[in-house]
Amino acid sequence: MLIASHVSKHYETARGPVPILEDMSLEVARGDSVAIMGPSGCGKSTLLYMLGALERPSAGTVTLDGRNPYELNDADQSAFRNQHIGFVFQDHLLLPQLSALDNVLAPTLVSRTAEAAADRLKRARGLLDAVGLASRIDHRPGELSGGERQRVAIARALILQPSVLLCDEPTGNLDRGSADAVAELLVSLQQDRLIILVVVTHSPVLAARFGRRYELTNRVLAPA
Repeated sequence: MLIASHVSKHYETARGPVPILEDMSLEVARGDSVAIMGPSGCGKSTLLYMLGALERPSAGTVTLDGRNPYELNDADQSAFRNQHIGFVFQDHLLLPQLSALDNVLAPTLVSRTAEAAADRLKRARGLLDAVGLASRIDHRPGELSGGERQRVAIARALILQPSVLLCDEPTGNLDRGSADAVAELLVSLQQDRLIILVVVTHSPVLAARFGRRYELTNRVLAPA
């Protein structure tokens, strides 16, 4: 269970604190999918980063299966993210010098999990097959289409078998056909693996694919 309880966020400036989110609560169980919509600049990405142990709340708590990552030291917090949370961003953030296969394997290089390299390689190949890129594993990002690069990014996010997948505008840079394919893939993978999926998006078409939908406006999160 991913739980954000009475979370608020503000940033300190020379003129005083700037509020971003106020008294926000959200619970997402394993196997659930949630879409969060709202206008640009409303704090959607900030919320996602707080859920993913990247951005400390100014108030309130975030826990995953009863553990609060913000109580950990920096090294343990990084390990927590690596082991339990997968991220997919609007920009795929693939390493241009690496093949699709090596990009998928990249998170395993810093993992604390004891696992044979052969097992990781087998899972990476299986994920690329699952996202429809079995024939493209040796291709670098520059040799892939936008939709293919985003599918590699999804496979990379799943390589360490996280319990939570967080997606920040995952179809925002794609044409309609590629966006539909990526959206269908996210839904399929989430249902197959029964992971927690939280997606922030401007797209009502993408949001409609997920089990629960919320609107973030005026610093408040409410069911859509």
